Amino acid sequence: MTTQTTDGSPLAAAHPDSWMLDLVAGVRGVRHVVVLSSDGLVKVRTDVTDPDTADKVAAACAGLVALGSSMGREFGAGNRLRQVLVEFEGGFLFVRRAGDGTRLAVVTDAQVDPGLVAQQMQAQVLMIGERTLRTDPAEQPGEQPAERPSES
Repeated sequence: MTTQTTDGSPLAAAHPDSWMLDLVAGVRGVRHVVVLSSDGLVKVRTDVTDPDTADKVAAACAGLVALGSSMGREFGAGNRLRQVLVEFEGGFLFVRRAGDGTRLAVVTDAQVDPGLVAQQMQAQVLMIGERTLRTDPAEQPGEQPAERPSES
């Protein structure tokens, strides 16, 4: 399925799981939303994000997450990276943990409420569920999931 923008230009084919990102994608000023694996592969993207843009966002985020994780191990109190925030001229990039081995990345315009975006990202992850977004299954079917510390 190919849709068109308001100016009539075609968009990329709809991603089958893009509905999962509607909560954060609906925030004013959000341009792109991508779920990526720890190695930078796109798992889900919004319909307005073409595959090439999603790949660029995912690759950049994988590098930022690796850098942030390294900094956290060196200077932090734990080994889990919670969030990366990059402010650049014209917008922001938010990256947060979405499940084991998975990240949620959001690219916004400059005129956005960063607190609202972060809040909606957390709500989106909770709504979808970390199990749905997990890329490296920690449990076998029938086993009880391990207790996980909560994140904010």
